[in-house]
Amino acid sequence: MKFHREGKGTLITVLLAIIIISISSIYFFKLWSLILIVPLLILYGFIIWFFRNPDREIQDHVENVIAPVDGKVVMIKEVFEAEFLQKKCLQVSIFMSPLNVHVCRYPVSGEVIYKKYHQGKYLVAWHEKSSELNERTTVAVKSKPGVEVVFRQIAGYVARRIVFYPEVGDVARAGHEYGFIKFGSRMDVFLPLDVQIFCKIGDITKGGIDVIAKLPVEIK
Repeated sequence: MKFHREGKGTLITVLLAIIIISISSIYFFKLWSLILIVPLLILYGFIIWFFRNPDREIQDHVENVIAPVDGKVVMIKEVFEAEFLQKKCLQVSIFMSPLNVHVCRYPVSGEVIYKKYHQGKYLVAWHEKSSELNERTTVAVKSKPGVEVVFRQIAGYVARRIVFYPEVGDVARAGHEYGFIKFGSRMDVFLPLDVQIFCKIGDITKGGIDVIAKLPVEIK
């Protein structure tokens, strides 16, 4: 199994803690120490599972909008995107549970034209206002068809660390990794109103693989 680089420090730290606790409990409690050690090993197995980074065959995309994460579509709604686009657009939100792969991927191909990190609250990730109030990052890409697309990582109630790697001027490739969120969160994608939507609320997405929309060829 391939692990994400963001999990290396966590996996090593937790493993060392488990070893120390296990040795101490065996010394003091003998066989009764299994009551403590077994749950710790199960917890470590969950952490390993969380930081998995499966290989995926990514296709080249121009107009297609690709699911940026694994999760469940929880919102498709017309909104006003005030941070960068400054206009009405269609928001597609995908919620990730702690069991999902948490690699974040570019939804479109093009050029990174904006990035910003925002400190904020930790409302539950499916809360409608979490897109505006929670800790989050915002990235904008000018897609190859010329359409500007904004997407946002949002920390949830459990998530306490968001990482994103792009710099302004970078080449974005739809389906390829640009960041990671630790432990439960949400991704929002803001698309033009005349986009073709290929997903619906309740759909389960596979990041980097599933096509969730198609951009207009020209800006209207």
